[in-house]
Amino acid sequence: MTDGTVDVSLLICTRNRATSIAATLASVTRAAAHVAGEIAIEVILVDNGSTDDTLPRLRQWQAAQPFPVRIVDEPRPGLARARNTGLAAHRGRIVAMTDDDCTVHPNYFAALVAAFAREAGPAIIGGRILLGNPADLPVTIKLEDHPMVAPSGGFPGGFIMGANLAFDARVLTSVGRFDERFGAGAPFIAAEDTDYLFRASRLGIVLLYDPAIVVDHHHGRRRVADENSLLAGYSFGDGALYAKYVFRDLQAVRAILADICAVRFDITRPITTHAGIKWFYWFRLRHKARGFVNYWIRNSTGMCRDRDATA
Repeated sequence: MTDGTVDVSLLICTRNRATSIAATLASVTRAAAHVAGEIAIEVILVDNGSTDDTLPRLRQWQAAQPFPVRIVDEPRPGLARARNTGLAAHRGRIVAMTDDDCTVHPNYFAALVAAFAREAGPAIIGGRILLGNPADLPVTIKLEDHPMVAPSGGFPGGFIMGANLAFDARVLTSVGRFDERFGAGAPFIAAEDTDYLFRASRLGIVLLYDPAIVVDHHHGRRRVADENSLLAGYSFGDGALYAKYVFRDLQAVRAILADICAVRFDITRPITTHAGIKWFYWFRLRHKARGFVNYWIRNSTGMCRDRDATA
């Protein structure tokens, strides 16, 4: 039984999902019922400037839940900004987040608490992201079925993802807010989660992957053009992230050199799983270079300023 404290704060940011948010919320209701009386949860819903019926649907769900649900308004667009607004409202000792097109598995909260119970110090823990609909393209998923620890000295891109990510409250105190220049709806499109992981790893915070924590991602992308655009955006964000750290940390320099050297794999061991991309490593490097240059252009014109706790 809980002692009145909040064990898990689940953060979900949403924008214009009136037709699909019900599935996400229903999965949270099921997962909460699975641990009722054992794990105290709260849900923080951030409405990120919706112009459809999302907000009334959030309020309707809120009124029907036996656990605390808070709805927070963040009218300025941007996933990182919405997450920061939600994080300011959390009360749990564990802060978890998932996306508004994901559904959590019934043992989600139990697996979260069990994972953090094994860690004595601050930790960031991510979990599996399965394809919610087999008709969708196999992107934005994480399928490894074994626990992993991020190697020290590496760049953590893709090790764990924001759609299934959690940390204890001590991490938030140490690392601070998400950088609002990165992520969906922001100038650098993606990599807000990678930036957060990188900043945490620089502080010695352990990064873990636990396959017992599972969500299904119903991303809806079924066209090759959509996949190409998504992957280009991921690389663009990573390139901007390299530019942010290139003069701060040798890990960024190593990552840049590794990406340049990896282009040879387009000949020696090509990736053929992306139908619209013939030269995958060159594709990735090209868009990372775009992000890198864009960061410095914005920085030199005063359009790009650090908006995280490390500035």
